Amino acid sequence: MRLTRVHAPGPLVPGEPCTLRGEPANHVARVLRLNVGDAITVFDGEGAEYIARIAAVSRGEVHIVLGERRANERESPLRLTLAQGISRGERMDWVVQKAVELGVTRIVPVLTERSVVRLDAAQAHSKQRHWSAIAVSACEQSGRAQLPQIAAAVPLAVWLAGLPPGGLRVLPSPDGAAGLASLPRLIREVLVLIGPEGGLSDSEAAAAIGSGFRPVRLGPRVLRTETAAVVALALLQQRFGDL
Repeated sequence: MRLTRVHAPGPLVPGEPCTLRGEPANHVARVLRLNVGDAITVFDGEGAEYIARIAAVSRGEVHIVLGERRANERESPLRLTLAQGISRGERMDWVVQKAVELGVTRIVPVLTERSVVRLDAAQAHSKQRHWSAIAVSACEQSGRAQLPQIAAAVPLAVWLAGLPPGGLRVLPSPDGAAGLASLPRLIREVLVLIGPEGGLSDSEAAAAIGSGFRPVRLGPRVLRTETAAVVALALLQQRFGDL
């Protein structure tokens, strides 16, 4: 039987007590109605995972005792960074969720010329927390013990200017001269840039290509932003990772 998986920020120590609060405690105690003696899986987001037993349930808290650390081998050998043009509402949430399930290492929400969503500093911070919570939930569901990093939203030009040299950079585009099969085989790290609903502007696409991104086709059809992200990540994991 698969145990309920819950994220508890470390450091976690085998044999030591730990207290779940907030949404994890509510999910365990109120939604699943687990009680004293029941087993759950706890992960710290840094790759460590433990079997734990519920020791007590109190108002707003679930007290657990950690068992031995166990191996978690669900991380891909491919380091994938997704730079995603911020899209509206549930589309962006869906991309974050599916990207985590597909093993992405880092997600960078980027603001572009055609982005419908505009964020001030407070809104950007709130969105980062929201997307981070979605990433935690996706890790709990998919069995990952390593939380992907959800970066703060950043203008595309700023992100491009700050990129370190090197690494394979991919820009899915209907105008790409070739598909992913044209990429070299021995790759361990890939950056993927996906535009928002209206796509990247011509100047943004040129800036990305000037920063080393290769335009590649994902097929003969024009894909929506959320579809392009999932298809690109899945194909890259199939070619270079663990799918």
